[in-house]
Amino acid sequence: MKKIPIPEEKIYELSKKYPTPFYIYDEKGIIDSLKSLQNAFNWCNYKEYFAVKATPTPYILRKLKENNCGMDCSSMTELILSERVGAVGENILFTSNNTPMEEYKKALELKAIINFDDINHIQKLKRLYSLPEIGSIRYTPEKAYGTGIIGNPKEAKFGVPYNRLIEGYELLKQEGIKKFGLHAMIISNTLDINIIARNTELIFEAALKISKKLNINFSFIDIGGGFGIPYHPQEKEINLEELSIRIKDLYFEYFIKNNMKPRIFTENGRYITGPHGYLITKVLYIKESYKIYAGVDANMSSLMRPAIYGAYHHISVLGKSKTKKVRKYDVVGSLCENNDKFAINRELPELEEEDILIIHDVGAHGHSMGFNYNGKLRPAEFIYDGKEFKMIRRAETIDDYFSTIQGGDIYV
Repeated sequence: MKKIPIPEEKIYELSKKYPTPFYIYDEKGIIDSLKSLQNAFNWCNYKEYFAVKATPTPYILRKLKENNCGMDCSSMTELILSERVGAVGENILFTSNNTPMEEYKKALELKAIINFDDINHIQKLKRLYSLPEIGSIRYTPEKAYGTGIIGNPKEAKFGVPYNRLIEGYELLKQEGIKKFGLHAMIISNTLDINIIARNTELIFEAALKISKKLNINFSFIDIGGGFGIPYHPQEKEINLEELSIRIKDLYFEYFIKNNMKPRIFTENGRYITGPHGYLITKVLYIKESYKIYAGVDANMSSLMRPAIYGAYHHISVLGKSKTKKVRKYDVVGSLCENNDKFAINRELPELEEEDILIIHDVGAHGHSMGFNYNGKLRPAEFIYDGKEFKMIRRAETIDDYFSTIQGGDIYV
């Protein structure tokens, strides 16, 4: 059984003060996860760049920045968001794909590190604006490991194969670039350190081969993110210490032995915020049909991972952790879609209307993937600082929903 580090009575009080559904985040847990990464890789010149797409909430981003975390961005809005929380220059990694030139322009203005997704972008960017000080390209190895979520590298729209890497760095050299980086993002949400280590070796191997072939030194190697979290109660956390030792050994073999000392970057989102976010929702109805349905006031528009990925999120019931009587439920929302389900055939303490459910591990790719189908409105977000809750994003309102509509007589 997963436990939440926030006192149940405080969650209950919050649910009486503000309408459910809403998100809550544990601030200490988020910072502790960041520090775990930083401590594990303290043997090298390391920097973590938080994947802004995971939790683009300014309060959280600012707290991460205050703890020496950079921002990994992939869009104009994420660049501006990072700028507004005080991250500029090499505190921003911009790794986009199919990138509009105006987004590159903004990244240049912020002096961000740019990872080119395609070498054809290089000359176009130079022609329209200029090139960044550091030349970095995204690499997608042909035979990567553990790519179930991201997909077969040969089918991936991200990055370039090795032969295109060579062409790209040759071009950057011709354009007068003196500093270089190499980026790869190959996997997502794995707890298997063997997979991470094997992919890291592919990246290091490519960096060394390019260095020798083109006589360039890499300022940094970005091994990406994808460090997973234990969504199921029986799963164990990733062994960061052992993973760090594996990567350290590879670093020595590929770089130290060749008189190279590139910085190491990662860009995790889920690992930092995922376990420390919770969606709080209320049971509205219990419906007995071919199955028993627990209808809640959250829905797929509040958290879409179970519907689109079949993702598991643990669910607990406020005040019923010791209840022995259980039943199987499908926990469902109210959207006009049959996949609007948070759990299927899930054993839970016997539920009643007004029960408060806690959906766990939603701190990444939860609120950020919200949408407005059926006119549903995105929920509020709260941070727990160890003593009290603070609202860090209010819930959307009907006026917000209509605010972008132009013309017609809707307001008449």
